[in-house]
Amino acid sequence: MAARYRGVRTVEYDGKRVTYASDGEMAAALADLNRQIAGATERISVVRIQSSKGL
Repeated sequence: MAARYRGVRTVEYDGKRVTYASDGEMAAALADLNRQIAGATERISVVRIQSSKGL
């Protein structure tokens, strides 16, 4: 996202380089990644605690 805000179209990470044709293409790639991240996270809605004194 920092590269997009700076207007950079070529990003290099971990020895790999990706060049986007346009800002729209980069925006679409970022939106897809955000959707994948949102789908991978699971929210816990109920937490149950059980304890005992060992008696």
